[in-house]
Amino acid sequence: MRVAIAGGSLGGLFAGALLRRDGHEVTILERSASGLDGRGAGLVAQEEVFAILRALGRPEVATTGVTAHERITLDRAGGVAHRDARSQMQISWDALYLAVRDLMPDGCYRIGAAVDAAGSDGDRAWLRTADGGSVGADIVIGADGIGSVVRGSMFASREVEPHYAGYVAWRFLLPEPDLAPISVAALSERFAFYHMTGGQALGYLVAGPRGEIEPGRRRYNCVWYRRVADLPGLLVNCRGEPHLYSLPRGSVPADVRDRLVRDAYALLPPPFAAVVEAEPEPFVQAIFDLEVPRMTNGRLALLGDAAFIARPHTAMGVAKAAGDAMALADALRREPVNAALRRYDAERSRVGQAIVQYGRRLGASLE
Repeated sequence: MRVAIAGGSLGGLFAGALLRRDGHEVTILERSASGLDGRGAGLVAQEEVFAILRALGRPEVATTGVTAHERITLDRAGGVAHRDARSQMQISWDALYLAVRDLMPDGCYRIGAAVDAAGSDGDRAWLRTADGGSVGADIVIGADGIGSVVRGSMFASREVEPHYAGYVAWRFLLPEPDLAPISVAALSERFAFYHMTGGQALGYLVAGPRGEIEPGRRRYNCVWYRRVADLPGLLVNCRGEPHLYSLPRGSVPADVRDRLVRDAYALLPPPFAAVVEAEPEPFVQAIFDLEVPRMTNGRLALLGDAAFIARPHTAMGVAKAAGDAMALADALRREPVNAALRRYDAERSRVGQAIVQYGRRLGASLE
């Protein structure tokens, strides 16, 4: 079959690589003009990630990462209030992305191809790009995330929209050598937390942008969850342009970044505050919940965050996308297309709903 996929991040790549392995003709359309390598941090691999890497013949990717030798919780002064001696490895998002991307020939993976419409008619489906081009297919997969164009084409009303949870994640990702001495002493080689009323900070070392794990070539990944009542007021970039869901790296206004640093020293333990100050280009992601009533319609299918958005506290976003991709590929091996899509919807909708509910429980104290 011909399969067209909107979205070239991990979910789209997982599905594309599995379906291409099964003999289908796959085209992935990715909005970014430069690709996505170098943009990720670290992730805690769940069983679905190990399973899909085994299926794709790349199991070694899940065994290479940066290990935090203990988990600690800091007090306001920066001392260790709680210690857990269990270690935890964060595999490299970028190494995972590059490994799966390498399974897709360049002709199957088109960058700079922004999808602006999708549709299905009988046994055919299609994607239209912003430059006026189109790709016809037997199946279209929407792996295009929170602002999914494919999802928008499946539901006529605006009732299926992401629901803002009341808080955002400020993200900081800086080269290990840029860490201040106070941060190195307290945070290096550890998975660290700080809990506060209406907020939480956490951080850990991750691989470098090409999967480097040697000391000095790694990066420090830090997240600060904060309540924000006026989300539209925050999501305005340095050129005065509004954004719906996030402000990417390099677009946060200087005065907002300066205020963030002041707030960090007023509210966070000094080691975390120094991380915030050391990051010249923080970026911010609003936290949303999303559930769709169904994952398929005609020859259109949703996958990953295009269908169900679970809060990042679950650490299950990549695993959920991997599970979706494996379930869809398996269903298409077993049954004719329409029956396979019904099977996929029934199986993965239940899983997606459960993960979203789990994320709501984990994030309830931050709302």
